[in-house]
Amino acid sequence: MSFYLMERPLFSCAVAAPELFYNPTEPLMQAWINHHPALFIGCLFVYLILFWLFVVNIVALASGWKLLAKRFRAQFPFSGAVWKWQSAMIRSTRYNGGLKIGADPMGLLLDVMPIFRVGHPSLFIPWTEITVRHEPWFPREIVEIKLGTGEQVRFRIRGTLASRLQQAAGASWTLDSNYPAGGPGRSGPENQTSSSTRFIVK
Repeated sequence: MSFYLMERPLFSCAVAAPELFYNPTEPLMQAWINHHPALFIGCLFVYLILFWLFVVNIVALASGWKLLAKRFRAQFPFSGAVWKWQSAMIRSTRYNGGLKIGADPMGLLLDVMPIFRVGHPSLFIPWTEITVRHEPWFPREIVEIKLGTGEQVRFRIRGTLASRLQQAAGASWTLDSNYPAGGPGRSGPENQTSSSTRFIVK
């Protein structure tokens, strides 16, 4: 009788322990997740945040935003006209509805929505560091602007937005002196101050 009473608990534990901690038919990773759901969710959340930070930084690097930030990081609050949820192509990177763009007679403001903030500090680029490829333009025509006299980062926007920027810039809006004469049907090669705006959208 004593032998039976001692053996039964030992035999029961040997059978129960594997059922509590490991099921041979269940994948090891799935078993770990099932037994640590809160820890798994926390690790997944941290991974997604780190992945997003990595992607946004790569975008800032590829678009030239980081390059422009070396000289044109905004230092003061901007009080000029601002248009939110704008789209643009910076180099070969497309920002679809994620930009906040502003302009005044001093320069051009470039900013992003808060979710893209990492790697994208606010930029303020003086008009003296900006050249416009041509004018006039149609509302849906792509207008190319070069940002930074040394950086020469291509910034392409729709004609409607370009007209708004031109209106806000006033006499500070100038054309690129290196643009070919008459090509294609645009302004000549003379460096000049723009005196007219087409298709202004208020």
